[in-house]
Amino acid sequence: MRGGLWQLGQSITRRLSQADKKSVAHRFFASEADLKKTVLYDFHIANGGKMVPFAGWNMPIQYKDSIMDSTVNCRENGGLFDVSHMCGLSLKGKDSVPFLEKLVIADVAGLAPGTGTLTIFTNEKGGAIDDSVITKVKDDHIYLVVNAGCRDKDLAHIEEHMKAFKAKGGDVSWQIHDERSLLALQGPLAAPVLQHLTKEDLSKIYFGEFRILDINGAHCFLTRTGYTGEDGFEISVPSENAVDLAKAILEKSKGKVRLTGLGARDSLRLEAGLCLYGNDMEQHITPIEAGLTWAIGKRRRAEGGFLGAKVILKQLADGPSIRRVGFFSTGPPPRSHSEIQDEKGNNIGEITSGGFSPCLKKNIAMGYVKSGLHKAGTKAKIVIRGKAYDGVVTKMPFVPTKYYKPS
Repeated sequence: MRGGLWQLGQSITRRLSQADKKSVAHRFFASEADLKKTVLYDFHIANGGKMVPFAGWNMPIQYKDSIMDSTVNCRENGGLFDVSHMCGLSLKGKDSVPFLEKLVIADVAGLAPGTGTLTIFTNEKGGAIDDSVITKVKDDHIYLVVNAGCRDKDLAHIEEHMKAFKAKGGDVSWQIHDERSLLALQGPLAAPVLQHLTKEDLSKIYFGEFRILDINGAHCFLTRTGYTGEDGFEISVPSENAVDLAKAILEKSKGKVRLTGLGARDSLRLEAGLCLYGNDMEQHITPIEAGLTWAIGKRRRAEGGFLGAKVILKQLADGPSIRRVGFFSTGPPPRSHSEIQDEKGNNIGEITSGGFSPCLKKNIAMGYVKSGLHKAGTKAKIVIRGKAYDGVVTKMPFVPTKYYKPS
């Protein structure tokens, strides 16, 4: 979904709080019959979820509290997100790792079993097809999650290359986990609350690590990761156990962990300086331009061997022509596609995500500018509705991350 979910949430909230709720609901939810629903749909409605179309699904953008309050509560206490619209899948077989390394920039072979990383699926031109968190469960089992809006093209891309790989004798197969749901539990209370529901010592599972374990009596895939900058977990749970697990998490938190919608998820990830595919990363943007050089393993930089490697390794050596940067700004919050100008009024780039930060209480944004104008402290103008406002390039994340790592 282009533009900000946060802005959509604010728009819906304003319009629903004004007069004709029926006509507004019809306008926003007209295609509701065509939308897929997660197994938690009725649970969301019962808990005051405001549902909106997102990537072909009917998803909660917020609940009874505001997106602002929900964002702050996630950082102070915790948030529970239904992210079951995302697509989890497993690759299995002795050649799973070399197969996946043809498609992504990560050093998958170098991952220890039970650990994972953010990676990018690239195309022949070095552009991003999608970003994904991948985990090496074992040497012959990779678990990954791809974005809901990219599911069809990602699966078609993987399948096309898998057929060619298998035709040459490669041993790899896949399982798409449509039988499972995905919950994200984020914030400082994530670990203490979840510890009530499992016998596994969560203090021994660090950021980026993966376990298969029982949680609340259900056989779950647990990854210590998230999309908020906070400590937390993504929990893949059999769909028949998802509602019970969500209820148990909320109950054990004694009301401090709240159901949190896509609106707060968007503001949280923006504060954490994380990309939203379709806004901050697209088919024509390379990982180098997107500031994700760190995700290219050292061995992969030397060997290549992934789609678009020639383009990406040349950018690595020579530097890219554009770079993703963060901004603070005055005036109204910047929006996706807002023009970025230098102080003389020359075009130097474009905003890809922006909004008002609930935690910092000021405008934040990210976008792409010409290389050389990307350094922190560089002054710029951001054009909103025809008027230029002051902006300054700033380092990301905007809000410090709190990932749980070994001390």
